[in-house]
Amino acid sequence: MSDQTEAPAKPRSSVGRVLMGILIFQLGLGGLLVVGDMQGLRLPSFGPNVPRLTEPVRPGDQRRTFRPDRDRPTVQPARDPGELPDRLVLSRDSDAVYRLEGGIRAGDAERLIDLIEAADPTPETLIVQSQGGSVSDALALGRHIRAEGIKTQMLSGEYCYSACPYLLAAGISRDIHDDASVGVHQHYFGENTFLPAGFAVEDIQRGQAEVMTYLNDMGIDPLVMQHALSTPPNEIYVLLPEELEAYNFSPSDQ
Repeated sequence: MSDQTEAPAKPRSSVGRVLMGILIFQLGLGGLLVVGDMQGLRLPSFGPNVPRLTEPVRPGDQRRTFRPDRDRPTVQPARDPGELPDRLVLSRDSDAVYRLEGGIRAGDAERLIDLIEAADPTPETLIVQSQGGSVSDALALGRHIRAEGIKTQMLSGEYCYSACPYLLAAGISRDIHDDASVGVHQHYFGENTFLPAGFAVEDIQRGQAEVMTYLNDMGIDPLVMQHALSTPPNEIYVLLPEELEAYNFSPSDQ
């Protein structure tokens, strides 16, 4: 009985630690941005000799280099999509099941919302696969997917990286095959900025707050962001099936 009464306090403590970690990270990043503005420095990658996605992922060894035009997961897909398009494409798979594939670009949310609303029959399930892209478009499209009561799914050997997990999270239920690959990393804001560093840090803070609010609204544990924040944009942290369950991407009771 004592275990049951103490359990609710743990998530709040964990979230508090994550928020503190985010604050420390952003303060450090702000300092680096200021130095970079003054001296033209580029932020370094973290961790030496990070293997490519062609290397198997094991517990505790989950960070891989990631270039969308080059890197693919090691598992063999059930359906080889070839090169994914640069922008999201909606195509009918069967009945009310559709595929949503490709890079997420600025303006894709509005465009895909129109396509989903015009689709006949109305989509009930979206099979998602994407190398990622625009975070703001992924969040906007994800909120529409949730509002429409659409399920999301990932098939064996297919992947969902960077901003794509926000689309995956939007499903009213999420069916993720154990051999699917879901990965997160820091959001990429570009190597150069024409804004003062203080404005850049403010944008980062606002963006992280929006992402964490979105994840919470979708029923995903925001603690997943600890992996994203510690993984630079040119790498990807691949979530294991047990992590996807722990963070509620694939809850065992759905």
